[in-house]
Amino acid sequence: MSTAGASAPPDETAQLFARADLVKMTDNTTYIRLIDQLEHQSSKLSDADKWHLFYLEAWQTAYVGQNEKARPMLEDVAEHAPDDDLREQARATLINILGIGHRYQEAFSNLDQALDELPRISRASTRQHVLAEASQLLTEAGQYDLAINYADQLILIPAASDYRCIGMSIKLDAEFRKDPHADDLLSRLQRGVDTCVANHVLLSADTLRADMARVKIDEGKAGDAIDLLQSAYADMSKLQYQDLASQYDALLAEAYWKQGNTRQAENYAIATVDLASKGDFMEPLISAYQLLYQIAQQEDHLRDALMYHEKFMMANSTHLDDIHEKALAYQVAKQQSDAKKAELDELSKKNQILQLQQSLDHREVETGRLYIALLIVLLGSIALWLYRLKRSQLRFMRMASHDGLTSILNRQHFFEKVEQKLGRATDSAQSASLILIDLDHFKSINDTHGHAAGDHVLTRVVDVCQRYLQTTDVFGRLGGEEFAIFLSGCTAENAIERAEQIRRAIHDTSREENQSTPVSASLGVASTTHHGHHLRHLLAAANEALYQAMYGGYNRVVINIASHSEAHPGGACINKFAVSHGKPGATQDGEPSSCAADSQD
Repeated sequence: MSTAGASAPPDETAQLFARADLVKMTDNTTYIRLIDQLEHQSSKLSDADKWHLFYLEAWQTAYVGQNEKARPMLEDVAEHAPDDDLREQARATLINILGIGHRYQEAFSNLDQALDELPRISRASTRQHVLAEASQLLTEAGQYDLAINYADQLILIPAASDYRCIGMSIKLDAEFRKDPHADDLLSRLQRGVDTCVANHVLLSADTLRADMARVKIDEGKAGDAIDLLQSAYADMSKLQYQDLASQYDALLAEAYWKQGNTRQAENYAIATVDLASKGDFMEPLISAYQLLYQIAQQEDHLRDALMYHEKFMMANSTHLDDIHEKALAYQVAKQQSDAKKAELDELSKKNQILQLQQSLDHREVETGRLYIALLIVLLGSIALWLYRLKRSQLRFMRMASHDGLTSILNRQHFFEKVEQKLGRATDSAQSASLILIDLDHFKSINDTHGHAAGDHVLTRVVDVCQRYLQTTDVFGRLGGEEFAIFLSGCTAENAIERAEQIRRAIHDTSREENQSTPVSASLGVASTTHHGHHLRHLLAAANEALYQAMYGGYNRVVINIASHSEAHPGGACINKFAVSHGKPGATQDGEPSSCAADSQD
């Protein structure tokens, strides 16, 4: 980054900045010491150097995981620093933490701006930084060919060998994700590790080792994977990069499990959960929960198995939503970029029309009119294209809020709608209820009949549930085979009646249609009457009731009535839960019960 300013800094200060820029990705301890030295000289720094120091501090803040604190610092540098190079560096770092924080549309918007400004940047390391972030973000969004293209551009830039190694590691990671079974992949990953080690870029080397371990495990070489990971584990831990550490723990857990070493597998899986849950690292967390579920199931610890399976399903659902959001954010950003270019093209064509009109003389009027007519036709074509582009953007916006398979609300937008309705219910002192629905033994349907049959069951269940919904209800898919219905103005008594109607309808429909695989559901109910109008409390109570329904034998409805008495260990619940399973007095004719607003139990 440039240190040019109103007055040239002493040679020693310039050397401190240069040294800090050089070691920030390879020696964090030295980097912190250099920042401290620069901060002691802050009163003597030029304005440009003060902005440079502020960026270095923001980078360190992001490196230690304090992204919410780092984000406004980086935005300030990206918008107001006097040096183009420094602004571009800050924007590249901002792209990285926005991606980590799941703010994908903002990340792609900043990436689009950074790539637009890149031709004006001459410094090699800055250009490589932007290209590295572009390649990495596009890899996460599943745009592997485009990511590889940007990584190749990065590698071809002369000098800045650290970034060349980073580019190589990002390219190899994209190739690994694109085709994890390529014949020469393992040898290329090893060459990448050797190159990064030779250049002392240890983070990239350790990242590639994780990919190598993944390949070895998939090839049935669990012992080789363990040797590889354990040999690098101590040095990797010194980097204090929690995402990579959680990946190593998850891979070691899986490798030991493949070898039959259950205790070591369990220890590393628990360590993965402790680390990954703090940093929201979903892929290692999913792997660890799945393994802990398998271990608990093998040792006949059914309660633990069910708990880990629920956590695995929730983490996997969140991860799938995250993948969908990344892909959608890329498409939206691409649509916006195309629309911006089309608008500029339209403006350019309009200017051409004005210039043509001004240049025409009396002898060229007829010819000029023809040209104008042609340009007007061209403008009309562009306008039609813009109209279609706008319709496409609206379609993408709907995709962002609805589940792709069932067309009902997805997890994020379901909770947003419910929060709004709970706020109105609080203001008007109305009752409301939440029903959680989980299809029983759904995994066996997928395993036995295939995912197409599983998808058919999910859409059929949604159709059945919608017969019993009222216009004020909110219906969403939380992920996998789990659904939720929010009942506005509905008391606990009416909610359990409606839940029982839905349970019976799901069960009866599969029998009426002579399905080879019977379908049933377990339902958990919670009401604001017992748990208040906070979504977090209502969701936790309904989830606890759902667990009781599953633990008590499936195909039943349980309502959490919030007494502090404990549930009976045999499965029938006292005080805290009420169980309904075709109970007397429930509606039998299939007509939905109405929900009376603000009535008391």
